[in-house]
Amino acid sequence: MELITDVLKNAFLITGLVMVMMLLIEYFNIQSNGRMFSRLERSPFGQVLLGALLGLIPGCIGGFALVSLFTHRIVSFGALIAMMIAATGDEAFILLAVIPKTALLLNLVLFLLAIVVGLLVDRFVKRFPTPFTQQHFVLHEHEGCAHSGSVKINFRKIAHNLRHISFERALLLFGLLLFVLSMLFGLLEHDHAAHVHGETCDHGHHHEAMNFLFSERWMNVLFGLLSIVVMALITVVDQHFLEEHLWGHIIKKHFLRIFLWTLGALLFIQLFLQYFDVTEWISDNPLPILLAAVLIGIIPESGPHIIFITLFASGHIPFSVLLASSISQNGHTTLPLLAESKRGFLSAKLLCAVIALVVGLIGLVLGY
Repeated sequence: MELITDVLKNAFLITGLVMVMMLLIEYFNIQSNGRMFSRLERSPFGQVLLGALLGLIPGCIGGFALVSLFTHRIVSFGALIAMMIAATGDEAFILLAVIPKTALLLNLVLFLLAIVVGLLVDRFVKRFPTPFTQQHFVLHEHEGCAHSGSVKINFRKIAHNLRHISFERALLLFGLLLFVLSMLFGLLEHDHAAHVHGETCDHGHHHEAMNFLFSERWMNVLFGLLSIVVMALITVVDQHFLEEHLWGHIIKKHFLRIFLWTLGALLFIQLFLQYFDVTEWISDNPLPILLAAVLIGIIPESGPHIIFITLFASGHIPFSVLLASSISQNGHTTLPLLAESKRGFLSAKLLCAVIALVVGLIGLVLGY
């Protein structure tokens, strides 16, 4: 029962984060008459840089934002790869608390590598088959007027919108309210401390040493406040924008698919990990631990990768293995992509695994 509860909690968290991101992107894109992201679309380097920066954000929030931009064809495949290389998912909180100095060095290396690889991918991978339509965003004729430049919103209609509230508006507000309360009261947070098993830290740092700045709690509160902003936008937009864009283009097309795929993937992974002792496999299997780090990194889950953090912290593996693990794994960030494009998900995951293996082997040869 506890497993089912954890899976449902994680699926709700991931789907909620992705929906808030997509609602915001849809709103600002239509509000700017499609011009808000046009500058980014014309800058390949800017897309890759944005991907690397979003990937560095602890947790999965930055990754979800980049995946949303990618599924809307605003950023390139190289930008997606850059995000995945830079991202360490929820393990970022463990890294910053357990081995803070190494975490900063690791993030710097991942950031630089993400930019280089992202640019190379965009340069040489020209025929990546995008699964998305050319116009993933839809601008209706009266919204695309060159003179208007935005969706007309009358803030004085808030009372009218709430007094004559539609089913779609009420459901969106109710769902977001539940999500906000869950975020602000910490109902969806993970228990990272249980995975550390009391490993020693750099200079005796405890797991809570950097709690204020780099804690999941702080990030969830911040995102809860951002969700409140989305609730405010839903109260002021007109009914056409609400029905055609927020409800029609985002909720109806993406919500159920992302939730069900995320739920199914998490359930499968948790059942697999419950009956397969990854730690014992690493200790007893004669295959190089580097290969194990890369292969386990393909799992779109936060948890198994903490093994390599604790092994490094206790001096059992070199930095190159930790680096390879960090390149290959990216927590839950790519689960929304799995819901949108299975081929895109597999292509990106396998490419990151190959890069992780190559970089790890180079590091071992150089003695790091």
